[in-house]
Amino acid sequence: MLLSGDIYTARDAAHVRLFELLAEGGEPPFDIRGAVIYYAGPTPGHAGRPLGSCGPTTSSRMDAFTPGLYDMGLLATVGKGDRSAAVRDSIVENGAVYLCAVGGAGALISKHITNAAEIAFADLGCESIKRLTVESMPLTVGIDSTGGNIFTIGRERYGTSSLRT
Repeated sequence: MLLSGDIYTARDAAHVRLFELLAEGGEPPFDIRGAVIYYAGPTPGHAGRPLGSCGPTTSSRMDAFTPGLYDMGLLATVGKGDRSAAVRDSIVENGAVYLCAVGGAGALISKHITNAAEIAFADLGCESIKRLTVESMPLTVGIDSTGGNIFTIGRERYGTSSLRT
């Protein structure tokens, strides 16, 4: 699939800070309802580009936070790797989705980013929350709103037990 529109970056440290803010009764720095969070910590831009490399990080590191965000109306997360059972259940319960970006392809992904603005937690550097505008960002649906899961399907179809010589 190709994703276009505004999305937000947030990695480990930003998730911790976001939930501290919420626990103190604060408002999130962006409207979570209908939003997409990309688990990435982009490098600074160069040669006229808004960002440098912007590849996905391992999604499971955010699994403790993700069900709460889906419950708040988050539409999708973008990262790499499988998710926990709690996240998978939350995706289905909230009619959300988990999208996968190709790890190691941060330079390619950055070519689909047309604008970037830091919006929260600047002291976190590359892990601050940024609003990105993306055009035709190539992604794969990892877990859909009905529970379809490419990680489960892939292991069932192509696991080592089916690779006999």
